[in-house]
Amino acid sequence: MLAFLLRRLGQSLVVLLLVSVVSFALILFTGDPVAMMLPTHASESDRVALQQQLGLDRPLVVQYMDFVARGLRGDLGQSIKFNQPVLPLIASKLPQTLLLATTAMAIAVSVGLPLGILSGSRPNSIFDVLGTLASLLAISLPTFWIGLMLILFVADHLRLLPVGGSGSAAHLMLPAVALSAHSLGLITRLTRASVLDERRQNYVVTARSKGLGERAIRYGHVLRNAMIPTVTVVALQFGALLGGSVIVETVFSWPGAGWLLMQGVYARDLPVVRALVLLIGAIFILLNLLVDISYRYLDPRIRA
Repeated sequence: MLAFLLRRLGQSLVVLLLVSVVSFALILFTGDPVAMMLPTHASESDRVALQQQLGLDRPLVVQYMDFVARGLRGDLGQSIKFNQPVLPLIASKLPQTLLLATTAMAIAVSVGLPLGILSGSRPNSIFDVLGTLASLLAISLPTFWIGLMLILFVADHLRLLPVGGSGSAAHLMLPAVALSAHSLGLITRLTRASVLDERRQNYVVTARSKGLGERAIRYGHVLRNAMIPTVTVVALQFGALLGGSVIVETVFSWPGAGWLLMQGVYARDLPVVRALVLLIGAIFILLNLLVDISYRYLDPRIRA
């Protein structure tokens, strides 16, 4: 087990290094950051001063090594727009995004998992048809459109929930539902396909021949094996919700890390954008590592 953890940890560190290269270089590929940050009437002295402030007057290799060294010390730079250190700034916004993503994932799992199990257990039934149709719509409809429709119908027409902002559970519901839609559809379809596939395996025939009931077979054998791909999707979708909450947070004026990322992009705030890209990448890597560890408990064949 220790060798497995060390091997996976080493792979994760290599991927994190590659993510740091991407987060460092991505902004530079979009054009000259200094020219995008400064107004058109800025003088050459202003341009040189900003270059020196951001460290862009040095060779790229030196800039990257300094970026990594400061990152290891917990120093991700100074925000230009907000005029404060980036790490405390992100830390003040990240809990709001974690709350939104966790609530959205809870909705997706609590609805998508039973719906997928029901559809897979009763193929071609009315439950299967309705579940498949609902999951297809959830995956196909754009998140921002779902958010706007929720605002128009639930918040504006019915006056049941606030249009946007934060501060209470009522403010959380609409953005969480909008953000959960794609994950809900994906979990439903994957769970249905996994349950259908496991029901055809020989061990199910053996369990029936031993006299086990359908409920015991479904929850004691089929569901456990069907959960292996679903666990992967749930973990990766949670990371995707953290990174993909930008649109939802913008639509609902939710003051989280996604909103901060949009502010950084609009203001060409180089340190903020780099830090958030690096952070989202690190979260994906951590979730992948946790999924790999969970496999060894879900599937004894992997453990062996």
